Amino acid sequence: MLTLLLGPVSFVFAQDADSPFTITTKRGGDQVKVEVETEKKCFVVRSSTGIGRAIIERNGTNWPKTVLVRLHLKGLENFRVSNGEDCLVAAVSHQDGKASLWMDGEETSLLDSQHPYWMKIRVVENEESPGQPNPSKDGWFQMQLPKALLEDDPKSIELKWIDFYR
Repeated sequence: MLTLLLGPVSFVFAQDADSPFTITTKRGGDQVKVEVETEKKCFVVRSSTGIGRAIIERNGTNWPKTVLVRLHLKGLENFRVSNGEDCLVAAVSHQDGKASLWMDGEETSLLDSQHPYWMKIRVVENEESPGQPNPSKDGWFQMQLPKALLEDDPKSIELKWIDFYR
């Protein structure tokens, strides 16, 4: 009998040899693609299991002025983004669509729009599900990462997500 034990597996994706980012995901069913616009980058996340993690490492000297994350999930039970020092946590209620944000370990102190780590979370729906608190199968959650998270140009950021409906 042959037994094969595998430790943690990572999947590394670079767009091409000149890519400004190297992206590593924890699971093979997770994908993170980069959409490039002038002065703006959007990391588009798709997850087959609804639970995942990605490390996005910049290959250049600076992060773009605007960094968006688009999560193709049905519900956002938990989203974490960390720059190695600070970790911002967010969730969107599956009942009323209300977003809550806090710094890791400070769940009782919700952030408001005046906080430097505040970020707006948009629920983007397709035409078939207007007015729903969570996107349908073709919708997504989109957020612009706070400038405070990237102002010291960390070498990498880590994204973690959990879908309500995994």
